[in-house]
Parts: sequence; C-alpha cells; structure tokens
Amino acid sequence: MNMRKLVVLALVAGAVAAFFIFDLGQYLTLEYLRSSLDRFQSLYAEHRLLTLAGFFLIYVAVTGLSLPGAAIMTLAAGAFFGLAVGVVLVSFASTLGATIAFLVSRLLLKDAVQSRFGERLKAINEGVRKDGAFYLFTLRLVPIFPFFVINLAMGLTPIRTWTFFWVSQVGMLAGTVVYVNAGTQVAMIESPGDLLSPQLLGAFVLLGLFPWLARALLGRVQALRVYRGWKKPARFDANIAVIGAGSAGLVTAYIAAAVKAKAILIERDRMGGDCLNTGCVPSKTLIRSARVRHMQKQAPDFGVAGVPGEVDFPAVMARVQSVISKIEPHDSVERYTGLGVDCRQGHARLVSPWEIEITNGQGVERVRARHIVIASGGEPLVPPIPGLAEMEMLTSDSLWSLQTQPQRLLVLGGGPIGCELAQSFARLGSQVTLVEMAPRLLPREDEEASTHVAGALEADGVTLLTGFRAARFERIDGQQWLLAVSAEDGSDEQRVPFDQVLVALGRRARTEDMGLEALGIERTERGTLAVDDYLRTRVPNILACGDVVGPYQFTHVAAHQAWYAAVNALFGRLKRFRVDYRVIPWCTFTSPEVARVGLSEAEAREQGVAFEVTRYGIDDLDRAIADGTDTGFVKVLTAAGSDRILGVTIVGEHAGDLIAEYVLAMKHGLGLNKILGTIHIYPTLAEANKFAAGEWKKAHAPQRVLTWLARYHRWQRG
Repeated sequence: MNMRKLVVLALVAGAVAAFFIFDLGQYLTLEYLRSSLDRFQSLYAEHRLLTLAGFFLIYVAVTGLSLPGAAIMTLAAGAFFGLAVGVVLVSFASTLGATIAFLVSRLLLKDAVQSRFGERLKAINEGVRKDGAFYLFTLRLVPIFPFFVINLAMGLTPIRTWTFFWVSQVGMLAGTVVYVNAGTQVAMIESPGDLLSPQLLGAFVLLGLFPWLARALLGRVQALRVYRGWKKPARFDANIAVIGAGSAGLVTAYIAAAVKAKAILIERDRMGGDCLNTGCVPSKTLIRSARVRHMQKQAPDFGVAGVPGEVDFPAVMARVQSVISKIEPHDSVERYTGLGVDCRQGHARLVSPWEIEITNGQGVERVRARHIVIASGGEPLVPPIPGLAEMEMLTSDSLWSLQTQPQRLLVLGGGPIGCELAQSFARLGSQVTLVEMAPRLLPREDEEASTHVAGALEADGVTLLTGFRAARFERIDGQQWLLAVSAEDGSDEQRVPFDQVLVALGRRARTEDMGLEALGIERTERGTLAVDDYLRTRVPNILACGDVVGPYQFTHVAAHQAWYAAVNALFGRLKRFRVDYRVIPWCTFTSPEVARVGLSEAEAREQGVAFEVTRYGIDDLDRAIADGTDTGFVKVLTAAGSDRILGVTIVGEHAGDLIAEYVLAMKHGLGLNKILGTIHIYPTLAEANKFAAGEWKKAHAPQRVLTWLARYHRWQRG
C-alpha cells in the first residue's frame, strides 16, 4: 500500500474511532436535536455565516466518513435554517460528502476489488461505463437503498467522479426536500422512521421508476424518428426474414420455425454459407488428408514399413467436395422447407425497414417482414498491396477449385487460416513460405502456444518469415516474386519466389449493395454492422448476427448469436436478452491444435487481473506417449488464491475437444477442485485436464496441516 493510501486510511480510521470513542453520536439524535433547538436558533441568529459554515463542514464530515446521523442532520437543517436555506445547504453538503466517501472507497478499495473480482465484475463495469449515470440516478431517487452504501459501491466501479457528483446532486434533491421540510416540523416527529410511511416510500419508488419510464419513452421517440418517412405495411408476409443461409441465418430461421413463426430465409449463393462450402468443412477435410499423409511418413516410427505415400491432389480435392456433399443435406433447402421455413434464392436488398427486394434469374420480388435479421456473413480480406491483383492469387473462398497442387505456395497471414492451410499444403508436398507481419504466429494466442505451432510448421517444412510485411508483388521473366520487408523499420528485405499466393489476412463483413445506407444502418470502424447489446441495428426491427457483426468470427459464435437475434426479434416486446460473450472458446486446427477459452496471460496482465498459472505438460501423459503425440501442454489461469478458472489454453492432439470440459466449468462456475474430483477414463487424453487440476492442488496443499499429519503418522508408528 502506497503512502497516500496509508495516510488516508489512518485519517479515516482515526476519525471514525474518535466518533465512537467520544460518543459523538449522542449529538446526532432526534432527542438532542429537540432539546437544543432553541439554543441553536439563537446561535444562528447571532452568527449566521459561522453557523452555516460549521453545519456544512460537520455534514460533509458525517457523510464523507459514512457515519450514522445524516438523516438527523437533514432534519436539523430544516429546523435551524428553514426550507429554502436548509435544502441548498444540505444538497451541496450531502453531495460533497458523498463524493468524498466515493473517492475514499475508490482510493482504498477499488484496485483490490477489481484485481480479485475483475472477471466477475466485467459485465457490471461495462454496464456502468455505458449507463452509470442512469443507474445511479435511479438509486438516488429511492431511499430504500442506504446512500452511504451507494457511495462506497460506486467508488469500486469505473464511473467518472464528475458524473457521480452531478447525478448525486440532482438525484438526492427530492429526498432532501422531503427531509428538510419535515425538519421544519421537528416537534411533530417522534422518530426518523415516521418520515418513511408506506405512502411516502411508494411515492419514492414511483419516482425511481420515472427514469425507466422516461427511457422507454425516449426509445419510442427515437424509434419514431428512425421510421420517419417510411410507411409500415398493414400486413406482413412473414414474422421474420433472414438474409443469409450460413450458420447464423440457418439457426435464426430454425428457431423461428421451431416456435411456429413464419420465417423467410434468403440466400444469394449456396445454402450452408462459408462454413459448409469454403470454410470449416473443406479446410478440416483438407487438414485430415494432410494428416494422413504425415502419418504415412511417420509409419516407420511405429514399426510399420513400406507404406506408400504418393499424393493424388485431384483425389484430395475430390474428397473435399465429397464431404461437403455428404454434409450438405443438413443445411439444404429441402430440410428447411420441411421444417416450415420459406427458402428463397437471390440477392437481398433492403428497400424499407420492413421490405426486402430479392433479385434472381427469374426477376425481382419483394417480401415484407415484421422483423429482419441480417446474417450475410463475411468474405476474405484482400488488401491493396501493389502488384497483388496481377498474381496467381487464391483466398480461402477460391482455394477449393484447385485441381493442380502448387509446387511453391506463398501464404500471407499467420493467423488460424494461414497456419492451418500452410501446414496442410506443406504436408501434402508443396514448398510453403508463410509471411506474417507480427513478431510471431497466432498473435492472439498464448506466446508459448505460438512457439509450439511455429516449431511444428517448421518441422513440416514451412519457411516462416515473421516480422515481415508484403511490400509489393512483381513478375520478372514470367516468375512471380514477393518483396517482403521487415515490419518494424523496413531495413531488412526478403525476395520470395512462388507459383501461387494464398491471401489469408482475415475476413471482413459482407455488407455491400444491401441498401443499408438508405436506412442509416451504421458500420463500426472494423466494417461490421453496429448493433446494441441485443443485436439490434439503428433500426430496432432490423437485427444482425454472425460474421457481419463480430466480434468473434467463428461458426459456433454465429450460432450462439442467432439464438439472441431470433428470440429478441420475435419476443422483444415481452423480454429482451443481452448477448452473452463471457465464455467463448475457439480452436486453431494445426497439428498440434491450439484451443483457448477465457483470458490469456497477456490479457490478464493488461486488464490488471490478479491470477496464478498452472501448467501440465502433455509429454507426461500416458495416452499421448502411447499415441506418439506427447507434445503440448494444458495451461490454466485461476484467480489468485482460488480455484476459479479465468482462462485455459491447451496445445496438443485434440485440444479442441479437451477444452470443452473447461468451457463447461467456466460457464457453470465450477473450479479446478471439481475437475480434480471427477473420474476420467484411463488411458485417455482427457486425463490431462484432471492432471492439470492436480498440479494446482499440489501448489495449494495446506503445508501446515501436512506437517501436523506427518507428526501424527510418526506417533502412530510408535
């Protein structure tokens, strides 16, 4: 604790101690007020300014130290000074005192509370940042909540001091008027409780509801402003229309049909969207073929000789299409039509808040829906690097039409897509060079995880150029070249020859030519659609979910958001749900896999969260040793001094499957002790989770108790 905190703590502790040691509370009672009324009124008549200043300072001290007696002093203000002067005096003194208590709480307690409970308080902190003034104003209007508790609690949040001051000044004014006015009739009051009659409390509660009613009215006024100039249809073709039949759109339409709402699903290309046709399904199929090829090369290590290992690349790509075809019925028009969804083919464009124009080979049609959900997905980001457009360029969308394997493949981007595809093509026999601007691969992941993946890619033959950026592309004598320069200062140059370049620099939201501008639907700095906590755009009946929104561009997150979009659209008048991003897992399907949920070490440090790290090396796991996959680790971040899980990173075989146990634990508040107490089958990879919990337990063994147990057992042996 620094010197400033020690000084403030000493002053506060000394003042509070003096209050109770010298029984100063006897002067803050209704009996003392009545007995001293004449004397104080005489003092006020003789020394007005001195009496006002003294009363003001004492009131500030009482409220600033959160001492009992503020209610009596408010009554005294009315009794001594009358209604007008008393209200002004108490209003400013109470606000100043409350702000002092707020600042003391912030100085002495905020850092400790946020470091220990920061993850649990994340939602509260975010709510206070956005609507702190609104919530504080409501609390100030209702005297059911002790004001000193509000002062101290708000000091632990990120609300600004000035916001706290002025909202308190305004919010406490009604209660101040009531108490000061009662003080003018102090002779008729038997106890402070007489002021809080059921009728008065009811009036305060209604007053407290006023901001909420005003907010609802304001929302209605804003909605009317948004819809100004648009004529709402008298009848609708559907309860909900969904643009895009990827993961987000399919789940939205499925939920709507499940609750018997009329749903229209519009897709411009193929059902299943990116995940089925160009993303998750084809990439994991390719990864599997590359892994089989890798296992063929490893066969002698397992005592198997003479395994053939020729790669038939067209057959590999044919298997990709075969797998897509096998999964396709899950996302087909036939299936969703059978579920009751009206599937339409064509390009969708918004022409009003309730109308969509669909253009296809048969012409143009218009549909009307009470609610619209935009789930148009994303597309590969291709930056304007000089010369790139003239190269033999591939993206994660166009890659799957390849029939000839690139001999020299250049991969731009060391994120999940770049790493997965670079390793796969290298294992299939291509010469692969990967260029990443950041100092390391997978910059969002744990640094140790990035190191493992980099080592694995290099072992498979991938040439890594981390810390380099693509400066320009050029073609010389028919040969394609990349000029890469060091990202830090451009002083180092690398020239890379290649046959084809795969651009894997991330994805951007697909929002072009959808009529969004005419409706004033805004985009964020990242190019995604701007939505509120309920996934509503600026136009309340138009929602969005999936990659077009972010912030996580994963299929499972798109499906997660889709539930909120569907329910908030169909039932928002009755109940709305804020989308929950607290426990979001993901996995990069390299070999070894990298799976993550919750905080990494770097993120915990950035957020000032106190944490401990527990690590278990998979090289010690029996099943991994037997399988020849004994590389990687399980790293668990827990709250300091607790088994509560803040985040987990797993590197190893089937990490994406192993992480599920921790996702469940974090979702339902289960700690490492619960995982340790759960039976895991031997020998399985899942035992790694239990052993990681065991490592935490060993580090937190009660050493003093163990010392006494050792003595007890020695005594038992005689």
